[in-house]
Amino acid sequence: MQYARFGNTGLKVSRICLGCMSYGQPGKGNEWALDEDQSRPYIQRALELGINFFDTADVYSGGMSETVTGRALRDFAASRDEVVIATKVHFPTGPGPNDRGLSRKHILASIDASLKRLGMDYVDLYQIHRWDYETPIEETMDALNDVVRAGKARYIGASAMYAWQFAKAQYTAERHGWTRFVSMQPHYNLIYREDEREMLPLCQDQHIAVIPFSPLARGWLTRKPTQEQQATLRAQSDALTKARYAQEDNVAIVQRVSAVAEARGLPMAQVALAWALAKPVVTAPIIGATKPHHLEDAIAALSVKLTPDDIQQLEEAYHPHLVIGFS
Repeated sequence: MQYARFGNTGLKVSRICLGCMSYGQPGKGNEWALDEDQSRPYIQRALELGINFFDTADVYSGGMSETVTGRALRDFAASRDEVVIATKVHFPTGPGPNDRGLSRKHILASIDASLKRLGMDYVDLYQIHRWDYETPIEETMDALNDVVRAGKARYIGASAMYAWQFAKAQYTAERHGWTRFVSMQPHYNLIYREDEREMLPLCQDQHIAVIPFSPLARGWLTRKPTQEQQATLRAQSDALTKARYAQEDNVAIVQRVSAVAEARGLPMAQVALAWALAKPVVTAPIIGATKPHHLEDAIAALSVKLTPDDIQQLEEAYHPHLVIGFS
């Protein structure tokens, strides 16, 4: 396993982060999720492979992802200090008007609820899942600062927003002497690269850790563009997969991944992930694993070195996309 410094902090994380959205319980909108008994072997295997970085959220499987992840890590990790745990706050966790967003009320209630489900005293990284257009950023950053000062989180991070929003949040924190974000979790893969325009250069300049979600485009970059590509349960039932990737003009990119993979004698997943890992700004892509080979492919991708010609072939079919996922 390779490890990297987490942005401008002293924290070290594995260059592969295991995303735990698929662990918890199958349900409406995530029928592909694994239950606890099915999930535990993946977390155990990830630890055996040297992965020390695990990402979840309070809304995954209605909170069950945190419960399952926390219980497995307590059982399989040598100690709490061995692992880096990240979770998130923003999306609705209940029916009430205050059960969502980034208000002080919701943040302080949510961190306590997450810690209870995880069975831990603190998380290493507490992230805002999206920007809250209704709560002043001063209120949000003040509340997050209090979470850190209370010892409930070691660091804070952000996810999926415009670069101006991220810059505004950082400026607000710095102006008041509050804790600043140390990481950004963007939507970034060969099919969707819009954050290369502003967010990623901002992160590189400010030494922000970048931990992309969906580096394999929810499986679209792992199979040839045929009807069989849509044969998985997730491809058939996941509305976000269809909305983000299932367009004819993305097929050319998948074909390029297939061509490079065949020429190199590699699985497509390794090629697509190696492309993300080759970006200097990327700290650790967040991968999902619901089949045994998913973890093995991710680790193997660390050793894949793409040539400049490979990268050109993979990238030149890209075309601009509408910005998605910021609300």
